[in-house]
Amino acid sequence: MKKVFILTLGCPKNTVDSENIMYLLKEQGYEIVDDATISDYIIINTCTFIHDAMEESINSILEATLVKKDRNEVKIIVTGCLAQRYHEELLKEIPEVDAFVGTGEFYDMAKVLEKLDKDSESTLVNVENINCPIVETDRILSTPSYTAYLKVSEGCDKHCTYCVIPSIRGKQRSRKLEDIVSEAKRLAQRGVKEIILIAQDVGEYGTDLYGKRRLPDLLEELNNIEGLKWIRVLYIYPETISDELIDKLAKLDKVVKYIDMPLQHINNDILKKMGRRTSKEDILSIIRKLRKNVEGIKIRSTFITGFPSETKEQHEELLEFIRLYQLDRVGFFKYSREEGTPAYNMDNQIDEEVKEERYVELMKAQEEVSEELMEMYLDKTLEVLVEEEVEGEDNVYIGRSYMDCPEIDGEVYIYAHKPLEIGGFYDILIEDSMEYDLIGRTI
Repeated sequence: MKKVFILTLGCPKNTVDSENIMYLLKEQGYEIVDDATISDYIIINTCTFIHDAMEESINSILEATLVKKDRNEVKIIVTGCLAQRYHEELLKEIPEVDAFVGTGEFYDMAKVLEKLDKDSESTLVNVENINCPIVETDRILSTPSYTAYLKVSEGCDKHCTYCVIPSIRGKQRSRKLEDIVSEAKRLAQRGVKEIILIAQDVGEYGTDLYGKRRLPDLLEELNNIEGLKWIRVLYIYPETISDELIDKLAKLDKVVKYIDMPLQHINNDILKKMGRRTSKEDILSIIRKLRKNVEGIKIRSTFITGFPSETKEQHEELLEFIRLYQLDRVGFFKYSREEGTPAYNMDNQIDEEVKEERYVELMKAQEEVSEELMEMYLDKTLEVLVEEEVEGEDNVYIGRSYMDCPEIDGEVYIYAHKPLEIGGFYDILIEDSMEYDLIGRTI
């Protein structure tokens, strides 16, 4: 039985793609292994959203070539966004790669491996169809057994001026609502307690397929699934947040009161140059509406600093917004100049040194905000999903509350009176706080 090792880099959408690949290959008789050195094929699912992600992907490919150096019969397959975007350059620079498989072609990975076995002399390049329809297939979860990502659509129609995603992932293609619900039911039957809805833009789900946004309807259907405990939604652009969606967030008991809303900036001129579809006034109105109508809502967002032509005054405006509106979870990115995007050729590119200074200022401001917000949970009780036991400690655990998304938000450190079940939910009394994390005890 041929062995396959899969390395997944980048976002949760890549995670789901790799899980699909694993299932499809296993169905064809391949064995999935977790050690590249014993594998017959090394598949690297890459990311190229920003420069750092691209660098990580390239380094991972180079590491795979070291395995091939020891065992020349090993085949290296590069898939995902880097393969789609830079296959021609990689073909010249890293000739050890045996195949490049684009973002719309990975469903045929078994055929790719078969072709490589028949012809090992030439490099296979299969990157033509970025608008490939989503294939409904099962998957092998790589996340903990109690949590799973659920992709609702692929591609994006937004064309923000800094973003390469539409040229790599294609136009938006939504899955049928009944297919998503069916998969969610299967996940629940397998013991998954938390599902996390993902896409390039979850808020636009359904517009291409049904002619209107169907996220509120989808949440209603998912909320009825027996066995699910938490339903979390990521990547909702502010212009897609309707009164109907806010009502569902407020009333559906399994939908956690958490929204990931990428804003990117707050200055109107910068938002316009970014190709964003909301204004500062729109954003402030949505934040107020969410906080008024959804009790306990936690807002997560991301911002870009150092976008071309960003002035000191515009940076200060964003800084003031961070301090004044106190979003619960915030991430910052230094603008990454990406070839093939309109922003790449914009005048007044910002020096890296200035970007770094502004980034540090924003991070410091958010740390102060977060520390203040965390202190508000002292002596309060939170329901926490237990994820791991601290090694070398008796009955000390790490978990997440409803306001924490896996890998990107904070954690809750738990001192328990007795052993806890990993993947179980417990009421925790909060006794101390840090900048992003909480500390508590079981009741």
